[in-house]
Amino acid sequence: MDLTRRSFQFGLMTSGLIVPAMAAAASPAGSVLASGAAGPSLDRVDPELRAGARLVMARPLPLHWTDEGLRAIRANIPPPPMPLPAPAAAVERRSVAGTKGQPDVPIMVIGARPGGAPRPAVVHIHGGGMILGRAADAVVASQKLAAELDCVVVEVEYRLSPETHFPGPMEDCYAALAWLHANAAALGVDRSRIAVMGESAGGGLAAMVAIAARDRGQVPLRYQVLIYPMLDDRTGSTRRVPPFIGTIGWNEAGNRYGWSSFLGQPAGAVTPAYGAVPARVTDLVGLPPAFIGVGAIDLFCDEDITYAQRLAAAGVPVQLRVTPGAYHGFDFIAPAARVAIEFTGAWKSALRAAFATA
Repeated sequence: MDLTRRSFQFGLMTSGLIVPAMAAAASPAGSVLASGAAGPSLDRVDPELRAGARLVMARPLPLHWTDEGLRAIRANIPPPPMPLPAPAAAVERRSVAGTKGQPDVPIMVIGARPGGAPRPAVVHIHGGGMILGRAADAVVASQKLAAELDCVVVEVEYRLSPETHFPGPMEDCYAALAWLHANAAALGVDRSRIAVMGESAGGGLAAMVAIAARDRGQVPLRYQVLIYPMLDDRTGSTRRVPPFIGTIGWNEAGNRYGWSSFLGQPAGAVTPAYGAVPARVTDLVGLPPAFIGVGAIDLFCDEDITYAQRLAAAGVPVQLRVTPGAYHGFDFIAPAARVAIEFTGAWKSALRAAFATA
């Protein structure tokens, strides 16, 4: 497999995941490889993912995250990729009303086609550790998804942390979901076939939105797709992981900073507000069916497995896929690898099945 630096950078941008290169460029003196100066061993990495791992490791994550350093990272983010031209799914920018007490939310509606048989829809939430990322970074991937699954995709430009704490970012995403449901007929959407999806922090926000949707009883969700979701603020703070876990792509230091920024309090320190940390929500009964996928050496592996087990115990249909030798963001970093193709095929198959009419 030929993985170039250009394809690596494009894959990270389109995924909305954190690009370690930006961190290194912003503060080289304050950065190290995720597991230390020598870098992690590749022995546990799938052979087809090792080239991508080396590129990730060559772009170190910060050793100490600060608000000032975060601003420098944001300032160095390159422009997002341009949307695909027609006949790819059309992209329309809109602004929708926020939930009570919250500002309006910018969104992108992809593939809307009023008239004809109503089609399913996905609210997609980008990743970035709660602190980085843009809706525009995921547009190309969402255009392809809209075409492949014949669905509408809504991208949410939620507010980032630490400028906005919970519940702000989650409410932004929920507002997009509520708007989609309320305007389903005008968009050519079947309101009974709406799913929520996200990667990394976006997966965590998707899980929060699913919980809020259940609790508020306003929008019935057909499915939730959680790709290596960020679900537990205790990971890397009050609960450490084995030394070979979470050393490539996203690490404990970043996770502590991301969660602390989002919660407005130290990660793992005290009980967070209800609904802010999906792993800490005690009652999971009545949530929509779920797909949860993660790599076996991803920082989020244990918390994602545990959440899947808890969903199953609550009677929620759940499909769990753990990919051996895979690190955080592997499917975007090395999309041509066999394990990445199988991983992506699995969640798309699950979503397609969920959208199939009864």
